[in-house]
Amino acid sequence: MTINQKLLLAEGKDYLGLTLSLLLYSFGFTFFLMPYEIVTGGVAGLSAIVFYATSFPNSYTYFLVNAALLGIGLKILGWKFLVKTIYAILVLTFLLEFMREAAPVDENGNMVKILGEGQDFMSLVIGCMMTGCALGLVFLNNGSTGGSDIIAASINKYHNISLGTILIFVDFVIIGSCFFIPQFGTYLQRTQMIVFGFCTMLIENFMLDYIMNRQRQSVQFLIFSERWQEIANEIGTKMEHGVTILDGHGWYTGQERKVICLLAKKNESVTIFRLIKMIDPRAFVSQSSVIGVYGEGFDEMKVKIPKKKNDTPT
Repeated sequence: MTINQKLLLAEGKDYLGLTLSLLLYSFGFTFFLMPYEIVTGGVAGLSAIVFYATSFPNSYTYFLVNAALLGIGLKILGWKFLVKTIYAILVLTFLLEFMREAAPVDENGNMVKILGEGQDFMSLVIGCMMTGCALGLVFLNNGSTGGSDIIAASINKYHNISLGTILIFVDFVIIGSCFFIPQFGTYLQRTQMIVFGFCTMLIENFMLDYIMNRQRQSVQFLIFSERWQEIANEIGTKMEHGVTILDGHGWYTGQERKVICLLAKKNESVTIFRLIKMIDPRAFVSQSSVIGVYGEGFDEMKVKIPKKKNDTPT
């Protein structure tokens, strides 16, 4: 397979992952949150607030607000990110409208509450787990649903602040705006709506960070084997992974030996163990979790380097 074919395959996987993630988001949002008039953050939440207050279709509001925000991501995030963002916005706009039309309604035209009356909080938990997971999967597929995601991704690109933390601040503003909309009832009813909204914010962003961090978890291997050359060669060629060979000295035997040191993603562990066992079933392997790995193939070091002041002659 050529490099171009690999790139096309990777892009195809990204778009397939994006589409499935957006399908999950639109389903959870429409069937579990909207029937109970639960507010959320982000542009999707803002569009839902407009829908609850005016009955203006949330898919239209979602599209119009995102169309105004797309220019922000062009310079900071680049065309590749922007193209996928446009794709995600168009697909999610369609899916939100499709799900709203497909959702069951009662004789008065109101959306049917899937879990029944009085199950607002349980519906909130289920819906936000779906939308939070979906947002995490969208980012893992190098995309964005637009709106506050563009702001979060832009800040996260240059600063070591989690996406969930940034989105919490934006969501706080959007959800808090419900208190100033008289159409949502009395002050007590609006306060209850905001409290529920904050619950959606916490659950959704917790799931987002969980999905993102789980995928980024890294492990360190120390491999002791007489057949270290074969193992290193297999890992380097079949997994296209770099390895480091350390010089070791056995205290009990007094013999010199080589030790393979390897940093890898946690989801690569099974493949690495399988390769080791196929070559040397008696190999001694130590696996440990690491807090963070930064550099080529892993995360980027997002810290600011202070500029040195030029000494000026006095």
